[in-house]
Amino acid sequence: MTRPTPRLFARRSWPETSRIGDILRRETVGGVLLLVGAAVALVWANSPWRDAYTALSELTVGPASLHLDLDLATWAADGLLAIFFFVAGLELKREFVAGDLREPARALLPVAAAVGGMIAPAILYTAINLGGDGLAGWAIPTATDIAFALSVLAIIGSCLPDALRTFLLTLAVVDDLLAITIIALFYTERLAIGPLLLALLPLAAFTVLVQRRVRSWWLLLPLAALTWVLVHESGVHATVAGVLLGFAVPVVRRREGPGPGLAEHFEHRWRPLSAGVAVPVFAFFASGVTVVGGGHGAAFTDRVTIGIVVGLVAGKVVGITGATWIVQRVTRARLSEDLAWSDVFGLSLLAGIGFTVSLLIGELAFGTGSAADDHVKIGVLTASLLAAALATVVLRHRNRVYRRIQERERADADADGVPDVYEEDARERGE
Repeated sequence: MTRPTPRLFARRSWPETSRIGDILRRETVGGVLLLVGAAVALVWANSPWRDAYTALSELTVGPASLHLDLDLATWAADGLLAIFFFVAGLELKREFVAGDLREPARALLPVAAAVGGMIAPAILYTAINLGGDGLAGWAIPTATDIAFALSVLAIIGSCLPDALRTFLLTLAVVDDLLAITIIALFYTERLAIGPLLLALLPLAAFTVLVQRRVRSWWLLLPLAALTWVLVHESGVHATVAGVLLGFAVPVVRRREGPGPGLAEHFEHRWRPLSAGVAVPVFAFFASGVTVVGGGHGAAFTDRVTIGIVVGLVAGKVVGITGATWIVQRVTRARLSEDLAWSDVFGLSLLAGIGFTVSLLIGELAFGTGSAADDHVKIGVLTASLLAAALATVVLRHRNRVYRRIQERERADADADGVPDVYEEDARERGE
């Protein structure tokens, strides 16, 4: 995607605020903040002051008359995470309208990889938990954390081909769409039709305004908030409202004129809040499981924990690599010439980082604060760290290979301005 110029995104904020926003838009920064939030929660929840962490998580705020007297942990999962899903919805819309998902031939392999990367982990988890109480969490290992995975790739992959990031991004976008569908279909305990139908009114008004390129926050923000409240009241997880609002925003194709569309404008504005506040705060409240004392060591032998680790680490590799290989064998779709199968293997390991959405599905499946929910957190944290470590080993090796290729292509021993590799090709052709 072409980066919008500062002029197109005219800034009226303080220069310091603009600089902070630019920093938070970097993929590596968002991933680091996510890790910091999770690490602080883990340390605090296992310190002598763990009761203070629990009290903070259970602190209730909000108007009871609107059924919004929620504890802070729920506000993070239902409220702040809706911002993350709004940005994800914008990215999904952009990919479908103007990105790789617009061309079926280019999107086929990563889309198939995403589907395989969700089916295989679900099967492995289900097989391990069959007949037990943990079966409700079958969807936990199906999700890939976009921010975390892309951050790791950005840190370790300075010389990796752009095609690898495009493949991962497309895979993760489809993964998010499927995860949102799973949450809406399988993790809605009650459904109140009235509020859900009423939510269509502010959503429709929001859609009309953004289709007319209205950017006034004092018009759009109340409509978005009202949509969120009504979706929350309906029993459907409130983050779905964020996705629907994101889908409503129009995307401008490049041929329609220069400059960013409204979707790119909103993504530019909201990504710092998503990466810098929403996701780290959610990680802070979702990751604080006590593993010292109280018999929590047994979590590592629990079938829920084992199913999550096996699903995310092994299931993603089997599903993504297997689906990509099968589709390439039975169709005309082919991997980019810049990619090797070892790159796909490393990418499939990286997709085993299932943090934000996996933790969210765990809370929806087992309830916040339950023993099973604690085991989910331990499993997701363990699997994500293990997947990140293994992917780092594989992709660092591939990064060194591509660095040597680039150095060879740039080598110019006689300093004539023409790389040696081109001179060798010319000699072979007799020129």
